[in-house]
Amino acid sequence: MNASPQQTHADHASDELFEFLPLGSLRLPNRVVMAPLTRSRAGDGDVQGAMNATYYRQRASAGLIISEATQISAQGKGYAFTPGIYSDDQVAGWRLVTDAVHQAGGRIFAQLWHVGRISHPDLQPGNALPVAPSAVKPEGQAFTASGFKPMVTPRALELEEIPGIIAQYAHAAQAAKRAGFDGVEIHAANGYLLDQFLRDGTNRRTDAYGGSIENRVRLTLEVAAAVAGIWGASRTGIRVSPVTPHAGGITDSNPKALFNHLAGRLSEMGLVYMHAIEGETRGARDYDPIFDFRAFRRAFSGYYIANNGYTKSLAADAIRSGAADLVSFGRPYIANPDLVERLRRNAPLNEGDRETFYGGGAKGYIDYPTLNPEA
Repeated sequence: MNASPQQTHADHASDELFEFLPLGSLRLPNRVVMAPLTRSRAGDGDVQGAMNATYYRQRASAGLIISEATQISAQGKGYAFTPGIYSDDQVAGWRLVTDAVHQAGGRIFAQLWHVGRISHPDLQPGNALPVAPSAVKPEGQAFTASGFKPMVTPRALELEEIPGIIAQYAHAAQAAKRAGFDGVEIHAANGYLLDQFLRDGTNRRTDAYGGSIENRVRLTLEVAAAVAGIWGASRTGIRVSPVTPHAGGITDSNPKALFNHLAGRLSEMGLVYMHAIEGETRGARDYDPIFDFRAFRRAFSGYYIANNGYTKSLAADAIRSGAADLVSFGRPYIANPDLVERLRRNAPLNEGDRETFYGGGAKGYIDYPTLNPEA
């Protein structure tokens, strides 16, 4: 198991973010993580290309890059122009990215994603209904190639289909290895499939995957075991969002009991990190002040990556106090490929162009200025 935060942390007044950290067999040069950022710029066949490789290479100074959410199967897709990690062409596209990051001295994990009910027949093979633990319609609209369309009521997965879902994760984990990633992060956050199984607001099942907390965490644990069986626990992380209603409006009657139990079970498996969105995704950090993220962090024995609205000072305080081992930054990385250097120098940050956050070409993707344009 990794060293404890107390063993690895040197108490410097302002350097916490820039200390090295051993993550399994990797050596991270700093504690700044690039959070997963959907940019909707995959090409035909949901394949990454040279432009995507440039984007990630520009950000290789992060202690760790976590890729944009990447669907594990055609069934797992929920948005137009997002990349996959299950076909040979997709593996080759991602290899362009990982090679570019490694050549620039960086480290990158693939985030494995199945959206579940947050999809639309236009995005599904054969225009099928999206799948979910139960037939509970999500709020909002789906982003399809022909524009936004209302979400639909999903189809509840049959019990005999669940091994196939786990097999999709295992296949994608193998594909990520062939693509040259350094590890993988299981996406169990933001209202997508695994999160849907975790929550009693979306999981109305009465079989072994529904009802009690123990049953509702079963699929996430089985997926984690399958993925860690391929990568090893020291190269497998997981992302959760205990209180956010993001992606379709998702709720649970007792998130504290649910997520503390999940953290304990994942600790037993030895996963290398827990990546937690604290508060509401892209919103208020104090969205649910009742949930105790410090207690949640203590329930997990591996590294803890904190996320959501962190500034440099908040991040340094979290690491100094032991509340986090690493801190991930999302939107700042869109406009600041050299974010680590800007934080180190206390330099001003570029403002992101929201009109180019999703979709499009190079504009607003690989053309943001750096402090050292010649680098």
